[in-house]
Amino acid sequence: MSTDFSIRPVGIPAPVQIAPTPGPAANEAVQTDLPASQTVSASEAGASVRNDLQHNENISRQVVFDQAAASFVFQVVNDKTDAVVNQFPDEAMLRRRAYFHALDMSKSEPSRPISTDRSA
Repeated sequence: MSTDFSIRPVGIPAPVQIAPTPGPAANEAVQTDLPASQTVSASEAGASVRNDLQHNENISRQVVFDQAAASFVFQVVNDKTDAVVNQFPDEAMLRRRAYFHALDMSKSEPSRPISTDRSA
């Protein structure tokens, strides 16, 4: 156990570390102010463009229970083509979960007792 702690009564402020003042290298540094022609600023036009699926009326969300993986699957489906647009967890994760679920189920099955010959 560590012994580098101390117990203080309530109401006593903790010590505050004071930041060191900048050294001579910081005092002699070159200023980084650029002229307005060389600066970059964020544009307001990008705020109106959204790349999410909430405004598309051709999609629906569904939840499916995958019995092999023993987990729920959240899907975003295109209603016109019935194609899955987005899914969580993905197919690789579902295959892994199904594999490990099958391993767990095989372990929980009672195994046959080994018959031993007790006659002599």
